Amino acid sequence: MFNSPKRAKRLYFDTIPRHVDDYIKHLEKYIDQDESKRLENPAWHINTGNPPRPEKGISYNILLNLASACNTDDPEILWGFISRYVPDASAEKLPALDHLVNCAVNFYNDFVKPNKKYLDVNKNDYAALSDLQAALGQLPRESNAETIQTIVYEIGKKHNYTSLKIWFSTLYQILFGQKQGPRMGSFIALYGIKETIELIEDSLKRTK
Repeated sequence: MFNSPKRAKRLYFDTIPRHVDDYIKHLEKYIDQDESKRLENPAWHINTGNPPRPEKGISYNILLNLASACNTDDPEILWGFISRYVPDASAEKLPALDHLVNCAVNFYNDFVKPNKKYLDVNKNDYAALSDLQAALGQLPRESNAETIQTIVYEIGKKHNYTSLKIWFSTLYQILFGQKQGPRMGSFIALYGIKETIELIEDSLKRTK
């Protein structure tokens, strides 16, 4: 409500990830804002004038899709991936991120897992995913999110999806069983190139 108090809101469970990530962005902006801008920042109001320092880490949306890809309700499994992506990360050092990890597990169990619906893979999807799998296989394991994102874009353009939005929605539905998802480059960098190749392989096996 503090973000845009004069606008109507759609308040439903599937808006939670976006609002959580918006809040994190407001916390990050707060540090560099002058006094007048801070008073306009929702984080100032939510925290009664004393916002906590933000923790640089991972978006809530990516945590949700990591839980979905791993199909797990164990926070320790998610931390295994996070510590590989963020050096020296731990629940003790990053308590706010640890809280988000546990929230992501709860959200996944309550709202995502019961409603997963995987998209059947058609011929064009099969060819695109096979190309993506092959392209990822050529990348060094330490490739960054931007490099990976560029490759995902190029594969979508190559296979003539009506828009890149359709391509990414198709990826989310095939890989995660849901219509919305994270920035794929960031997700793959976190989840791992090898693990993503295996995820694609498992998804292609579901095709009829």
